[in-house]
Amino acid sequence: MAISKHITLKHLLINNQKMIGIQFYPDKVIHALIKQLPNPRWSQEFAMVYIINTKQNLNIVFNKFRGVALINGNSFFRDKILTENEPVDISWYRKRMKSNAFKYVPENFLTKLELKRYALNTCKTYISHFEKFINHYFDREILTLSENEIREYIQFLIRQNKSNSYINQSINSIKFYFEVVMGMPNRFYSIERPRKEFKLPKVISKEEILSLIANTNNIKHKCIISLLYSAGLRRSELLNLKLEDIDSKRMLIFIRNTKGNKDRHSLLSKTILKDLRIYYKEWKPKEYLFEGQKGGKYSTTSVENIVYKAAKKAKIYKKITPHMLRHSFATHLLENGTDLRYIQVLLGHGSSKTTEIYTQVATNNLRSIKNPLDL
Repeated sequence: MAISKHITLKHLLINNQKMIGIQFYPDKVIHALIKQLPNPRWSQEFAMVYIINTKQNLNIVFNKFRGVALINGNSFFRDKILTENEPVDISWYRKRMKSNAFKYVPENFLTKLELKRYALNTCKTYISHFEKFINHYFDREILTLSENEIREYIQFLIRQNKSNSYINQSINSIKFYFEVVMGMPNRFYSIERPRKEFKLPKVISKEEILSLIANTNNIKHKCIISLLYSAGLRRSELLNLKLEDIDSKRMLIFIRNTKGNKDRHSLLSKTILKDLRIYYKEWKPKEYLFEGQKGGKYSTTSVENIVYKAAKKAKIYKKITPHMLRHSFATHLLENGTDLRYIQVLLGHGSSKTTEIYTQVATNNLRSIKNPLDL
């Protein structure tokens, strides 16, 4: 006979102590078993029963309800730590000059970012936003802050006219601390988020792409802009490319540990391959495809400057960013009749809905529509 009763476990923090929250629908059997748990109490704030969070108490819960009710612990148990990604070095955050007039992220915050192997940009974002949050409440202990204080901080950001994206990043950093670092998933599950902004990707024409490439200062800069466009690379993906990632026999580029901790392949242009061979003989990189003067990865600001200077030299007066080249790659493929599913794979999108946005900027179908003024 199928079990129809169920309970849900939640992480709670009450009086600075971790608790196991237990949600359930009113039921005489479950209520009787709840009373048999070690010192069960009712939280008016969270509207659920709770007991002290210990391994022993957790085992008691599972033993008590085994065969009686299904236990939903999906949000209670933390995700497994990824082990295959390249380690992220954020030691320079620890080496910063410290001031007594500023609060810094706790050490366990940094440690968890390293263990989770978050991307460097994500680490920077989380650290920056969380430090702004804790310094807003400079005289308060972090664990004493409630949902009301977090809402007040969000309202403070709204009054400062911060974007929805900025506010969501702040919420993510706060939730990361309480839910991942402190091990309390869904600690602030009722915090409201701003509505997601819908913006179309910015795209430039094929002619403008070719003009950018033609107006680079040297073969290295030419290869950088060409690869960003011809393989649809994110800036970080370009900088992480190693020499062995260029597969000239299969005409593919191997892109490792991309957004979402996924590997993928993208296209290698025959034209770019010729330029890469010239670049390799001239610059002789040792490990990464593009390296700085002292070795190691090329810097993100250098890539931005290359695109900016090429656009200025090409007399393209709109602001061009490296990511616009990726958007243009996807849009031009779609306009040339490439199936959306293939574009999704080349870009490394987890969902087809993310790729579908390019259908709104592709102009191949729009060109077939006659403007009423021209009829």
